[in-house]
Amino acid sequence: MTGPLGQFLEEQRSARADAKAKAWRRLWMSAIVAAPLMLAFLIFVPFDFVPKLWACGFVATAIFGWTRMPIGKAKKQVKIGINEGIAAALGMTYSHDGEQGREFKLAKRFGLIPSHSRAHLEDFWSGELEGHTFMLHEAHLRKRRGSGKNRRWVTVFRGAIIRIGSGRAFHGTTLVHRAGQHESWFGFGGKKDSVDFSGHRLEAVNMVHPDFEDRFDVWSDDQVEARYLVDPLYVERLLALEDAFQGSGVCSLFVEGDIIVAVRGGNMFESGSINPEADRHMVENCARQLAAMGHLAKQVQERLGFKEEN
Repeated sequence: MTGPLGQFLEEQRSARADAKAKAWRRLWMSAIVAAPLMLAFLIFVPFDFVPKLWACGFVATAIFGWTRMPIGKAKKQVKIGINEGIAAALGMTYSHDGEQGREFKLAKRFGLIPSHSRAHLEDFWSGELEGHTFMLHEAHLRKRRGSGKNRRWVTVFRGAIIRIGSGRAFHGTTLVHRAGQHESWFGFGGKKDSVDFSGHRLEAVNMVHPDFEDRFDVWSDDQVEARYLVDPLYVERLLALEDAFQGSGVCSLFVEGDIIVAVRGGNMFESGSINPEADRHMVENCARQLAAMGHLAKQVQERLGFKEEN
């Protein structure tokens, strides 16, 4: 905050003040011009009242979005500047936009994220943490629900998808899901003996720790390796990660040389704010989230006993 990042934020003070002023000017202009026109439309246009009310609601929503555009643009500019500054300080890279990568495709194939019709990805972080390559991005996934007039887009997942390189290929594929996600006969037949993911069959792994099976189910095509990789301590690491992101439903996948983690949460890494007084809090929160990732990478390294070989 005392270096280039702090200087950038100081420069953005006037830009944010201008954005707020522009938003207020648009709001007052809309109130003076659009409000009387919509009132006249409701009173004097000879048409059913309910359709007219719906039309006015649609126009009002569009106008409100137009008034907020300057603030949204300023917040995005500050957010990108903050995240780029944090990434530079940590020797990482940050990009607001990006494309679907291997971690997203694996998370989709093995059910770490639900089926969806639309996917919006943003906030791409990459670099190295504790000797391991590291990549993280947010995903907002939606699916069409309902029928007829009730058809709508519903959010089915919003959170982070993470890939940590282990540096050594695993012998098999091991999946860690929340307990009860794969049950037979609508939950009455207990956990399935196996699950199939696009032709990749994984068998249920019986874990010796009773508390573990109350929270997670493990599936793998290498039973011995699965029991070595996934133990009560690893579960605690996953839950700690979930807590750091203030999320839920954390799950993970060991595949080839990567560990993929998906955790539901809110809109993460939102470092931008229209109020300069909130800058320090935003930076601290973002850095705390990345620190949680670094802690996980270090624990993975200690557990496996090796560093990534490039």
